[in-house]
Amino acid sequence: MSSPTGPANGLPVRMPRPRPSGRHRRPDPAAAPEGAPALVLAVPGTPSAAIRALAEELVSIARSELPGLEAAIGFVDGDGAEYPTLAGVLTAAAELREERYRIALAAGREVGAPEGPAAVVVPLLAGPDSAVMRQIRQAVMDGGNTAELADVLGPHPLLAEALHVRLSEAGLARADRARLFTVATAADGIVLATVGGEEAVQAAGITGMLLAARLAVPVMAAALDQEGSIASVAEQLREAGSVQLALAPYLIGPELAEGLLDEASKEAGCPAAEALGAYPALGKLVASQYAASLGLAQQGAAPAL
Repeated sequence: MSSPTGPANGLPVRMPRPRPSGRHRRPDPAAAPEGAPALVLAVPGTPSAAIRALAEELVSIARSELPGLEAAIGFVDGDGAEYPTLAGVLTAAAELREERYRIALAAGREVGAPEGPAAVVVPLLAGPDSAVMRQIRQAVMDGGNTAELADVLGPHPLLAEALHVRLSEAGLARADRARLFTVATAADGIVLATVGGEEAVQAAGITGMLLAARLAVPVMAAALDQEGSIASVAEQLREAGSVQLALAPYLIGPELAEGLLDEASKEAGCPAAEALGAYPALGKLVASQYAASLGLAQQGAAPAL
């Protein structure tokens, strides 16, 4: 026998904690609507086990932001076996939706025919890259043209936060401007390195302004894939008075060609931080771009620029 206060034998029992009320109550996370399109993360670059692990971690974070979300990973340059191609994943998403519709009809349920996109493709890119986006659009067409393409993740304040963290991890910036300590190797000028040409540089510059405000040092964007761009920007920063530079990759990682960052670091004559990688805020941005494409309200989503 037990009573409302616990078991009869007197053993303690864990009772559910009451949810706080009032304006400081933490909102319940938004959930993906039933029948919502799948989120498909489009991963650029040469696939590898490390890149797949990075993508899986970001997808896991996105699922936690939108409970009930169906998500998959498609590789822009996949091999169709170990690393599924983006087009193949999109085809499978459309086929799964049709199969569920047929099963529902066979079970006697009153359901309408599937409408709208079967998937929303979120490019795993911090900024615009026309060459990669062309590949993604082609994959959408090859996958049956049943998917909607979301925007890239930046520019966004959360990316400035991620850049700050990576610089501090490398000992190139203070972790917190408000704390009264110094870092001997902290940079007084940041070269924000991206790929994708002039459009990517301009977009990176917006996040760069946010990073400059966080660090209180000048930040200038440059293109890793444009000859002389890194060296030119590094020289401009030095002419403006910066003595100790640092290279901050405005890149998640898969889109970064092997050896390119090391070459850029030598070209600029300064140390480099790591790429953004699986920084948790990127998973939130993936969910946010998915939700924005469908017009879903997402609790606690950071404002876009």
